[in-house]
Amino acid sequence: MTAPTAAPALVALDWGTTSLRAYLLGADGVALDTRGSSAGIMKLPAGGFEEAFEETCGAWLDAHPPLPVLAAGMVGSAQGWAEAPYVETPADANALVAGIVEIKTARGVTVRIVPGVLERGILPNVMRGEETQIFGALASDASLNAEGGALIGLPGTHAKWAFVREGRIERFYTFMTGEVFSALRDHTILGRTMQSEAASDASAFERGVDTARDAGHPGVLATIFSTRTLGLTGQLTPGQQPDYLSGLLIGHELRGLSEVLARDQSSLAGRTLRLIGNDALCDRYRAALARFGCQDARTVAHATEQGLYRIAVQAGLVTAPARTA
Repeated sequence: MTAPTAAPALVALDWGTTSLRAYLLGADGVALDTRGSSAGIMKLPAGGFEEAFEETCGAWLDAHPPLPVLAAGMVGSAQGWAEAPYVETPADANALVAGIVEIKTARGVTVRIVPGVLERGILPNVMRGEETQIFGALASDASLNAEGGALIGLPGTHAKWAFVREGRIERFYTFMTGEVFSALRDHTILGRTMQSEAASDASAFERGVDTARDAGHPGVLATIFSTRTLGLTGQLTPGQQPDYLSGLLIGHELRGLSEVLARDQSSLAGRTLRLIGNDALCDRYRAALARFGCQDARTVAHATEQGLYRIAVQAGLVTAPARTA
């Protein structure tokens, strides 16, 4: 006999700059259905949020009224559907709930938007969307809530590294690694000698990581030119150069992170560390982290929908099923 399908309890939206991902979640947080759309906030015409929302989620709302709707990401930015002002670090799930902003749609559904997180200081830092993924990781992995704290990395165009402790985001750093790689490859002389290959070259990537990691080099602005000179001297083929540059930039990112940890009398090798993001990119970061002595950098699955679910439960939008002994 087939088990009955769980009833939908939440529409969860991960609405970013270039895309929209929607999840229909049950009361236990498990996704019953998912839908993707290219309707990122920067691709929509003025006033286009309502139409994109209806196209993506209207059928769910027609079939299962009424359902709470919770959204995270750039949809809450100044360019989004409605601005959800940042909450400041240290930030826990309660702080995010307190900062939720509501929108009433034409069909009468209330869309609630999760705020981003701001770290003030001489060099302020912001995140919008990543905070929800981080709380998804915290909800699914008890070791990240230990008293000693943990480190969560979110590789991407603008990579984030967040220090979390006892259920809070305490501080974080942003590295523009992905965007810098694209800019260097596509808009500088380094790209003139590069050739894209179907398969990545692990040895070239590791060489780049090691070059950035090893002491004595004068920093990223000096070492990136070696992408060209190693090609000119026959030490890197055109097909190896993109992986070398990728390793070099990720290596400098991790070297900077290592210097931050050293001030805390810690190291990458000695931290509880998790990754959130695209599997292939997380694999690349895992290989780089191994060159820094970190052998335990597991990827957290389903962090986005689990984060939205956790915040919805915290906000009283969804009642989680009682746990059985």
